[in-house]
Amino acid sequence: MSHTKIELSSDKDHMERPQSTLDKVEEYGFQKVQKSFATSFSLAIYAGMFIAIAFVFYITVTTGSGDAPWGMVRLLGGIAFSLGLMLVIVCGGELFTSTVLSTVGWAQKRFSTSQLLRCWGRVYLGNLVGALVLVVLVIMAKMHLLNGGEWGIHAMQVALHKLEHDWSQAFALGILCNLLVCLATWMAFTSKDTTGKSLLVVLPVAMFVSSGFEHSIANMFMVPLGVAIKAVSDPAFYTAHGLLASDFEHLTLYNFLVHNLIPVTLGNIVGGGVLVGLGYWRIEHKKD
Repeated sequence: MSHTKIELSSDKDHMERPQSTLDKVEEYGFQKVQKSFATSFSLAIYAGMFIAIAFVFYITVTTGSGDAPWGMVRLLGGIAFSLGLMLVIVCGGELFTSTVLSTVGWAQKRFSTSQLLRCWGRVYLGNLVGALVLVVLVIMAKMHLLNGGEWGIHAMQVALHKLEHDWSQAFALGILCNLLVCLATWMAFTSKDTTGKSLLVVLPVAMFVSSGFEHSIANMFMVPLGVAIKAVSDPAFYTAHGLLASDFEHLTLYNFLVHNLIPVTLGNIVGGGVLVGLGYWRIEHKKD
């Protein structure tokens, strides 16, 4: 009888153990994997749109900065871009770069590798759809003509710069980016209120953006937008700003896929899924 009582007491103590941040992240990944395709894909579309909206904000804030201090302009743009992760966390969305934290639940054997990869795949695809929806809307709204067309030129220059990295550089910048995105998400789990969650993500996101780190989902919007502006612009659009259409000849979807999206995506997985997710999981297990 006493033996049974001890076991029951032990079970009760386990049930009353406060949920750690790692436990919350594990459950977060489990819930993502369990969602239906339709739900997950729909939320991923919204997340892709949220990140794209944030990049629109970034371009608007940083356009026409002229002789303003480079670092301050980047900081303001980074703070503006933090709107994207705020919207994802507060309004709800499935964002690939934070979804890779589901490696914690996978390491805990809550779900299989195939379930993990299917979840990542549908979220990644949904984010792409959401980003491209915003590309279409921005072009339809003729936002590239703002400030005498300087908005569009700036957007193209930002997009072109992303294609100038070599493969290893893009990979490393992807790691650094999602290290910060997932640390921001991790911190958000420590807060119980919406305001706290929102404020916690601002500086990590502002840092990665102002430092030029690479976010695969943001790039799904930014580079196709640059390509789209290039497609709808005539020679006069460039010459009005002392440029030629040939200055953007490397701004193509092929170059984006090969020289940016693939290495950045892999880097994002390593930075968030491995360094943050599996890293903290391993530390907690060593304690045991």
